[in-house]
Parts: sequence; C-alpha cells; structure tokens
Amino acid sequence: MKESPAKRTTAGKAAAKKAPAKKAPAKKAVTTAATTAAAPAKKTVAKKTAAKKTVAKKAVTAPPARKAAARKPESRVAMVRRARRINRELAELYPYAHPELDFTNPFELLVATVLSAQTTDLRVNQTTPRLFAVCPTPEDMAAIAPEELEELIRPTGFFRAKAKSLIGLSTALRDRFGGEVPGRLEDLVTLPGVGRKTANVVLGNAFGVPGITVDTHFGRLARRFGWTTQEDPEKVEADVAAIFPKGEWTMLSHRVVFHGRRVCHSRKPACGACPIAPLCPAYGEGETDPDKARKLLKYELGGQPGQRLRPPAGYPGQPAPPLASA
Repeated sequence: MKESPAKRTTAGKAAAKKAPAKKAPAKKAVTTAATTAAAPAKKTVAKKTAAKKTVAKKAVTAPPARKAAARKPESRVAMVRRARRINRELAELYPYAHPELDFTNPFELLVATVLSAQTTDLRVNQTTPRLFAVCPTPEDMAAIAPEELEELIRPTGFFRAKAKSLIGLSTALRDRFGGEVPGRLEDLVTLPGVGRKTANVVLGNAFGVPGITVDTHFGRLARRFGWTTQEDPEKVEADVAAIFPKGEWTMLSHRVVFHGRRVCHSRKPACGACPIAPLCPAYGEGETDPDKARKLLKYELGGQPGQRLRPPAGYPGQPAPPLASA
C-alpha cells in the first residue's frame, strides 16, 4: 500500500529533525582536539610541580640560617648576665691580657698609641726603640726637625700627619704641663692627635684610671656580642660602660681586643674554635668547622710570635722580632 504524500512529508520532516543528532563524531573530534591541546598544559603543570618539589628539596638541604636569627628576643637583664659571663670566660682564656704596645713610662705609651692609628701594634713596637733613643722626653720631641721625625716614624704609615701630632702634643706637654703627661681625661683630649680612645689607653695603663678603649676590634666584638648596635665609638663606650662595673673597664678592654685579634677576626672569625661561641649571638658568621677554624687563630693561640718585643711576664707566646729581622 503506497504512503500518501502527506505522510511522506511528515516522515521526511522527522528524518530531517533527527539528522542533526548524528553530529557525535564531530563532538568527539572537538573533544580529542581539546584533549590534545590540553596535554602540553598538563605537562607544564607537571613540570611546575616538579620544579616546586625541587625548590622545596633545595630549601630543606640548604645550610641553615645563622643561629642568631633564631634566637628569642633577649631581655636587658639576660643580656647583662650574658655579657658579664663572656667577660669572666675571656678572663680565664686570657689571664695574661695586656696592652700590646711596648712602653716604660706614660710619655712612651702616649706616643706609641698615637702612632698605632692605621697600623699594627707590632709595627709600632718595631719602630719606637729607635724613636725613643733619639727623643726620650717631650722636650726632645718638641725640638726635633719635622723631617727627621718623619723619617724615624715612617714605618708606621701616615708619618707626616703623625709627626705633626707628636711635635704638637710634645710642645703642649712642655709648655702647659711641665713636661709631664697629665692624668686626667679632660686634659689629655686637649693635646693634638689625642682623642678619647688614646686618652683611655693612657689613663688605664699608665695611671690606673678605669676606661673603655673602643678601637676597631672592641667596637666589632661589642656589636657581635649584642652589647650595642652603635657604630660611633663614644656611643659604644657609653653602652658598654652601662653593662660592666667601672673597675672592670680597663681589663675588659684588653680581653675583648685580645679576642678580636686572635679569634674573632673582622672578615673570617674562627667560630668553630671559639670558647665563648655558645654565648655569642653572631655564631656562624665565620668558619664553624673546628679544624678549619683552628687554622685561623693568631699569635700565641696559633703558635706565632706576639706583637710586643718585650712582652710582660706570664705571656705564653714568643716575643715579636725587631724591625731589622721582621
């Protein structure tokens, strides 16, 4: 039986309506393309994840940060106790601590301290025997020709400026103080070339007047020990003076300077060979390996000659060589 035209049309329309439903393969193609396009992104994510793991692994295996950074905030009372304990331990370590300039009287100490600027005590000690043979008194040094004095002190460096200061202070001692070195801070700092550091060295070691000597070594260690954050020597002096009894000031200065010259160096401190490392907030700034650190020790701790040609009794090291054989 033949279908009527109307039915055929209806069937055709139905077929036409169903036809678009067969676009599934295209969808699959789109899905496949999307998957293909997404694949590199997944690889990139995987690479980033791997990179993150690598960074995390590096962070774990990297050397630990300085121990000082991990320290808890320290109270003023705790800092003072720790500072005084450091002083006691330095006293045990350096029972022979002393000024490392050779001198026999206040004038020689004053001159040697002025010469020690921008050079080592060793170089000063190798220079002063000849100088004091020619100029044993302020009167002699005030009368010497500048050129002759410059030649005598040339090995210490900056000899023109130092010669000017020495002639100036010697003239002042002769004219204002009867040829004697005054025993008061306020008088000493009026002399040409004499500041608080030099005055405290002279007062503490020639007159027994307590004073804190803030040289480059003392200032560096005071900051590493957490006693001060100041850079200005006078402010460092004030901060440290507030921590220790006045009677300790002179010997504290010697001990700290000794430790700075022998162990706690400026560029590479020997942290691994330092007896006071457990008390030091700056531990880890230098060499922490004990064997390597021991090789950094200087003077008597490193088996080398000291800085004085005539060291005091009780010094365990060797005397320094004179200038001719240095």
